Amino acid sequence: MNKPYTLHFAPDNASLIVRIALDMLDAPYTAQLVDRSVDAQSKPAYRALNPLGMIPALETSDGVIFETGAILLWLADRHGALFPAPLDEKRADALKWLFFVSNSLHAGLRQMFYPEKFIAPAHTGALRAGIAQRVHADFKQIETLVGDQECPFLGGSSVSILDIYVCTCLRWAQIYPSGYVRGWARAQEFTNLVELAKQLE
Repeated sequence: MNKPYTLHFAPDNASLIVRIALDMLDAPYTAQLVDRSVDAQSKPAYRALNPLGMIPALETSDGVIFETGAILLWLADRHGALFPAPLDEKRADALKWLFFVSNSLHAGLRQMFYPEKFIAPAHTGALRAGIAQRVHADFKQIETLVGDQECPFLGGSSVSILDIYVCTCLRWAQIYPSGYVRGWARAQEFTNLVELAKQLE
């Protein structure tokens, strides 16, 4: 790589997952704040990086990458760490769970946090209630998966981007929407995931 990465971030946004991965890879990067208080993610300068207007975006020598799962997988492959390599027999299994976390769990959390982006304000409560059930089921799926592993980590015998992704999602479920749907994803229900988070920490 010719120069450090530039991570466009917002505090405790999905960019946190990428930042943890960068730190664990010991990859050089600079962090550029995307100020959501002034809707900077919707301004032309940021849209030139990510036309979807979502955070994060990672500037690399190969160009700008966005979508959390894509960034994580690209970093893991580029640095040869934190995920099974393309010819590793564990790769296929790890990939299906990475895409499940990205497309179902993470997407569901986004709907919980920002329902107004998906439905009229009068119906946000009903949407959250429905999404809470789905996200709870997603966490249960991963809780079972962690319990079935021979090793304490997802995606292989050592920590991976999948662990980082899942544990950050569990953290968000504990600290953000607790007032919206009572008791929807309590940590004590997911003892395997909590233990995974401790291992990751």
